[in-house]
Amino acid sequence: MSDLLTSSFRFADPRDLADLKTFATRAKAIDDGAIRLQAAGSVLAAYVCVLRPRLLGESTPTILGLRTMALSDPSATDVTVPLAAVLDRLARAGASDVELPVPPTTVTESWTGVGAPRAGWESLGSLSDGRLREAAEAGIAEVAGIVPDKPGALIVNNARAAVWGRELDQSGLPAGAAFAALTLGFLADGEQALYRAGRWFRLSGPRGHVLARTGSGLL
Repeated sequence: MSDLLTSSFRFADPRDLADLKTFATRAKAIDDGAIRLQAAGSVLAAYVCVLRPRLLGESTPTILGLRTMALSDPSATDVTVPLAAVLDRLARAGASDVELPVPPTTVTESWTGVGAPRAGWESLGSLSDGRLREAAEAGIAEVAGIVPDKPGALIVNNARAAVWGRELDQSGLPAGAAFAALTLGFLADGEQALYRAGRWFRLSGPRGHVLARTGSGLL
């Protein structure tokens, strides 16, 4: 076992802890699930799942949000924990605090088992924040128009698959990537760089990254 495994993450700047709180809060509003905290040396990568297939053969893409933050103390810890547990600890942090205790309870999530590649990304240009915001808002309205007041799980899943699995542009990027970029607060008035590696797409901007895995079925 690595001697870099830790019971807490110590950040280089208290603003990083505040950024993590904002990121986790936004993620919990979308899906009250889990967050993967993966440290490699002095960098912590925080992953959340925005969309994923829930039924066999369903075409909803797997969409993840990613924020990276600098650590003052190196770590090799990789845990998936409840979002609520992380937010509970972050709620106790003061404005000058830089330490996040790792929640003791871990969870198993299927989306953590298939990681995006770290290399081999091909640049596909960029998409403006305005274009992504427009696509996300149109999709949200479309899903709301499809889903009745008291929908069953099948109706909700089918609506999400139809709208968010649709290609956003000629690159094949699923529209769900725009939804993730908007709801996680990654969009401003600039643009997002677009990359592809096999079945994976990546939108990267100053506020974070969206990872989208295309293809039908459960992970």
